[in-house]
Amino acid sequence: MKLKSRRYLIAILPFLLLVLFYELIPILMIVIRSFQPEGHIGFTFDNYISIFTKRLYQQAVVNSIFVSVISSVIGIIIAFFGAKATNEATSRWRSFFINILNMTSNFAGIPLAFAFIILLGNTGILVLLGKEAGISALADFNVYSVNGLLLTYIYFQIPLAILLIIPTFDGLRREWKEAVLLLGGSPLIYWTRVAIPTIMPSLLATLSVLFSNAVAAYATAYALLANNYSLLPIRISEQFVGDIVQRKEFGSALAVVLMLTMVFATLINNYFVKKSRGGAAR
Repeated sequence: MKLKSRRYLIAILPFLLLVLFYELIPILMIVIRSFQPEGHIGFTFDNYISIFTKRLYQQAVVNSIFVSVISSVIGIIIAFFGAKATNEATSRWRSFFINILNMTSNFAGIPLAFAFIILLGNTGILVLLGKEAGISALADFNVYSVNGLLLTYIYFQIPLAILLIIPTFDGLRREWKEAVLLLGGSPLIYWTRVAIPTIMPSLLATLSVLFSNAVAAYATAYALLANNYSLLPIRISEQFVGDIVQRKEFGSALAVVLMLTMVFATLINNYFVKKSRGGAAR
């Protein structure tokens, strides 16, 4: 038994070393550096005080949370119906949809931003079609705005959310719906009182993943809006890529705030997941 345990430890050792050197130690170094004065060795809270007292960085925190929450909520609502349709499709169509979702879920970052610019930029295809057809919603749409940013975020949230939600529908038994209908209930009652409460923990867990996915997104937002809209990932990158001045300590503090935002959102989500499971159990 001890020999097997040693073998398992030897097998998992490369993974543990990878986690240690590429995740734990870098995170620890970021946290330590965030409490150091700029360009000096010491201990200070000035970096964090600047984040929460200067309007530019306050706005970055608020904007990141706003965009992440809105895109996550809208994304999971659309994904719910997409996952439901995929679950009810035949095996052939289901396989086709999942293949499409796998491709689109990886379509993000700079290529996604350029795709939206081609479609909805100042001379984008859909904008020109909107002007020709007299559709003001398309003709006047500004992709270089918060609405454009939200649209791109929602786009890359939907495929990921559908892929995460699809397995939860497999846990819904057909007998449950038949029992509700036999007892005189309607499909609406089945979904509101049986199906949705059952899969709610999975939906909330997916919502947490979507929030983390959005709040840490950088390439799409930067390619679309550059520095015209204040987001935490963009403000963090500014502190490390300056040609003249690099504020690594302040950038580390911003990174810690971003990590804490994700952790706090996850803790809140876990609380509601446990509460939802407790309610479903009763």
